[in-house]
Amino acid sequence: MEDVKILALGGLDEDGKNMYIIEAGDDIFVVECGLKYPDPKEQLGIEYIIPDFSYLLNNKERVKGIFITHAHDDVMKGLPHLLKEAEFDIYATALTAKILELEFRKHKIRHKIKVVSRNQTFKIGNRKITTFPVMQSIADGMGVAIETDQGLVVYTSEFIFDYDSFNANFAGDINILSEIGNKGVFALLSESVGAARSGYTAPRHKISNYIDSFFEYADNRIIVTLYKQNLYRVIEVIENAIKYNKKIFFYDNEQNNLVNVISDLGYYNVSKVNIVNKREFDNSDDDIVIIISGSGNEVFKLVHKIAVGEDKVIDFRDTDTIIIASPVVPGTEKEAAKMEDELYRASVKINKINGKEVLSMHASAEDLKMMLYMLKPKYYIPIKGDYRSLIENAKLATAVGYTANRIVVLDNGQIAHFNNQRLKSTRDVIKLEESLIDGKDKLDVGGMILKDRETLSTDGAIVLGILLDYKTREIIGGPDIQSRGVIYLKDADYIMEEISNILINTIKENIANNTYDNMSTRMEVREKINKYLFKETGKKPMILPAIIEINL
Repeated sequence: MEDVKILALGGLDEDGKNMYIIEAGDDIFVVECGLKYPDPKEQLGIEYIIPDFSYLLNNKERVKGIFITHAHDDVMKGLPHLLKEAEFDIYATALTAKILELEFRKHKIRHKIKVVSRNQTFKIGNRKITTFPVMQSIADGMGVAIETDQGLVVYTSEFIFDYDSFNANFAGDINILSEIGNKGVFALLSESVGAARSGYTAPRHKISNYIDSFFEYADNRIIVTLYKQNLYRVIEVIENAIKYNKKIFFYDNEQNNLVNVISDLGYYNVSKVNIVNKREFDNSDDDIVIIISGSGNEVFKLVHKIAVGEDKVIDFRDTDTIIIASPVVPGTEKEAAKMEDELYRASVKINKINGKEVLSMHASAEDLKMMLYMLKPKYYIPIKGDYRSLIENAKLATAVGYTANRIVVLDNGQIAHFNNQRLKSTRDVIKLEESLIDGKDKLDVGGMILKDRETLSTDGAIVLGILLDYKTREIIGGPDIQSRGVIYLKDADYIMEEISNILINTIKENIANNTYDNMSTRMEVREKINKYLFKETGKKPMILPAIIEINL
């Protein structure tokens, strides 16, 4: 019987960066390849963070396929960075594939995606794979069941149970789940984000009832903020606009493109929607709903920009009704607060969707119990969420009869090794480092650039320059010293003088001792000045000495 190993390269004890690995014998299957947004206070200038792909790249010949279960950033937006390193077979449903292709174009990647349906059984090599539909905030969401000698390993993706879905392309199917459960599930990997919430998520995920009154009583323009990839809520807003005979204007071109994609796939009929393009948009029009959407912090930054009068398309008016339907998520708190502050200054009518009353489309306690009941796994592995959420998910399993030895809570890089249908060990751990993305560039995995930025932001920098005659090694210019964010120069002439002396004396000593080397001397200068400044100021600024040698 083949061994089974399960581990995560991201997604455990964090919000986002999901990437899970199922090894069956010599075969490796990957589920998801996402990103997470940084903590703006601690990860300065970082746009987003992706998993460490080293383990996959070192074993790329064994990787049989990568499954992307839906088109959210936290599960698919790291993929272009992986494909720049190596080629892999990618499996996704039609909508997810379309959105991935748009993402690939941004990165100038050409890669053919293998499109599968939400309810399909197929083979990769000799191994049977089954996809199954799950309901989530974007259409075409699926889970994956991978056949092993020890039974099925099932990954649920994000899900809720809702028996009153307005659109079949969002809906799950409990009959298919029952069939999978009857085949024998060995291990179930199930999300944990909403594990601490009691009851079922449905129908508390719907915003229609909450926004309907705003639409009914708004005499003028309505502006709604949304997360771009939450197509379920985008459609809810569109349906309300249709109900009250209002036009729709998508501020974000990508949101408009997404709606066109689901229309082209036959998932939603937009012919009944009166959509206004940017050329036709009139800022004085009151009979319109403006949807401002984005990913992560984008939506809050956009609204803030409009509120301070820096946008070329929209000006807020005191007659506007604004509905904040994009709840604050980790990493967006600062931008959301700035946005809200400016909106109050603009004197618009602000209505916020209460995140405790309207829930995100993640499984709550009873949804998770239902999935356990239907699939009946031998082992349960909570995934996706901070550590507290993983533990809450584990507690739910104990509440329905699972003993502690059948629940496996892991850290990123920690390997659950199964042999002969039993958990053999969780001792082996792969060392992982986060990969930081700054714009389109991938910074060093160890984060040295980030550490430099942190130093600059807290302790400042001192730049020193001096000129030497290349032949005689005599000082012919300088030293010139520039301080930024370290000390106020007018009150610290003695410090600048001592720094100058350290630079000059170190160079002269090394020349006299015949040990002068440009790089090693600069390192020695840096070390001496650091020690001196810490003693005098309590700071450890970045020291950047430049010894320029000129051949006269």
